[in-house]
Amino acid sequence: MEFLVNSTWLMASEEVAEAGAEAAHGLSFAGLMFYIAVTLLVVVGFLAVAKTGLNTRFFKKPATQLLEQLYVFIEGLCVNIIGPHGRKYIPMLLTLWLMIFTGNLVALILHAGPTADLSFNLAMALIAVGYVQYEGMRANGVLGHFSHFAGPRLPLAMALIITPMIFIIEIISETMKNVSLSLRLYGNIHGGHEAVVAMNKLGGGWVPVGDFLFPIKLLTCVVQALIFCLLFAVYLSLVTHHHDEGHDHGNDEGHAAPAH
Repeated sequence: MEFLVNSTWLMASEEVAEAGAEAAHGLSFAGLMFYIAVTLLVVVGFLAVAKTGLNTRFFKKPATQLLEQLYVFIEGLCVNIIGPHGRKYIPMLLTLWLMIFTGNLVALILHAGPTADLSFNLAMALIAVGYVQYEGMRANGVLGHFSHFAGPRLPLAMALIITPMIFIIEIISETMKNVSLSLRLYGNIHGGHEAVVAMNKLGGGWVPVGDFLFPIKLLTCVVQALIFCLLFAVYLSLVTHHHDEGHDHGNDEGHAAPAH
């Protein structure tokens, strides 16, 4: 496994760190595909093992119990943030969580991984933000969705000047979501590797000082997956808010207080 991690065919640059171990300065396309394949194998393997424990009335397999808890957590995230209609987004959020968290673990164990590469994170962000725009257009229509970017309705004289400015600012803000999601994940995962390399230099190559950061990096794997999915759920809630949910509450109140 050490050969796979340090092999030059997985790296885009032949530069190496002066501190002993050959450190990569970015993954090549073949290297990125390799680590994505490893991540997918881990995810599919985990789901396959968890699925075999679904045949019993009570879940006894640890993998099945863990997947059940993850599903309940993602369901709560969708319902509490997006609303009752958010349950239909559980498969999407669960897929994002499994890919990001597993990719973080691969990067943690193998010292390189898909989430430690900016291109993979940017692709995940484009998928997430693109899906948000798609759901927004489905919920509100194309014109209704993009009309939200124009801001509130203003008198005609003010709208000719202010509305185009608001629209441009909102479009830029929407585009920057891709940068925010990708850079946050990349900076934390890749930065953890750089911190380990820097701390190992303090040990002179004999004492693995950077290994003491393992618990913190493991916590980072969970937190970064949570933040990505949390922001994705918030973005969905902003564009798929159902006005009829408020009417449902109003009808309930009406039934609760009958007229005399």
